[in-house]
Amino acid sequence: MRHIIIGTGAVGGVIGGLLASAGKDVVLVARGQQLDALRGGGLEVTTAAGTVLVHPPVAAGPQDVDLRPDDVLVLAVKSQDTDAALDAWVDRPVAGGGTAGDRLALVCAQNGVDNERAALRRFATVVAMCVWLPATYLEPGRVSAGGTPVPGVLTIGPVAPSSADAAVLAAYARDLTDAGLRAPVTVDVMAWKYRKLLSNLANAVEALCGTARDDAAAELVSRADDEGRAVLRAAGIAVLDEASHDAARADFRMSRLPGQEHGGGSSWQSLVRGTGSIEADHLNGEIVLLGRLHGVPTPVNAVLQRHARHAAATGATPGSTTAEALLSESNA
Repeated sequence: MRHIIIGTGAVGGVIGGLLASAGKDVVLVARGQQLDALRGGGLEVTTAAGTVLVHPPVAAGPQDVDLRPDDVLVLAVKSQDTDAALDAWVDRPVAGGGTAGDRLALVCAQNGVDNERAALRRFATVVAMCVWLPATYLEPGRVSAGGTPVPGVLTIGPVAPSSADAAVLAAYARDLTDAGLRAPVTVDVMAWKYRKLLSNLANAVEALCGTARDDAAAELVSRADDEGRAVLRAAGIAVLDEASHDAARADFRMSRLPGQEHGGGSSWQSLVRGTGSIEADHLNGEIVLLGRLHGVPTPVNAVLQRHARHAAATGATPGSTTAEALLSESNA
């Protein structure tokens, strides 16, 4: 099995780097400064177990990769980049005949819950991954993950009953486990991803208000979560129960990594790096969408979505607004 990591940022970099360090066959797909850094000096991955430097093959896109029947495409781009990535890869030829969309498994190693639907429109074999991986990418060529006793818990499973067979899932999970990650396989993986979505509603608060959470920020997070739960109930969407969620994370905690900046999550990192885009439309925006479809008000998530999108577009940095101001607007 060869792992084609489409999007070597924080999550993709840690997964691909650890797979490479475990001797697995990996290709890292990147762009811009990250591509240049990987080609020039390899990828440095720091976890609680230490730092490794790996030099797997690097590609700028599908044109640089001759696809093989044993390839697995790991989609690790942000949700706003999913459609473009899928379109770029789906019709690429595979050795022996056929295309990537017909013959290769695609793993959605992403936040949000809409990527899998987009993938199933194009790919016959789609695996969902619930990513519990506190990964950081702020500097080209370097990524880190401070989770312990493992860097991350990557729960995988089929998006639909026929979207991935047991052999594919078992083989992929074995490689992740060999790389030092925890990779449980479950048939109800989307219930896990919807529970993760609720946690990710706080990403916009952290990005907009900074990592220090005062009472107003805590209230914003709580109200966003309440709206999310109300919407998912109204939509009849299954969500992982809290007992199973807590049990899965019972021994999982964050550790400080020597020489690594302690920052925020993926949305916070998007603003720090000035990427010009942010995932809020696919996180808070998912709750807003479902609320509109099912008649459930979602004022807090709508405010967070709008402000996060504006912050990314204008180059604002974390802490550019206050939780009090956002609460006031959502109460208007």
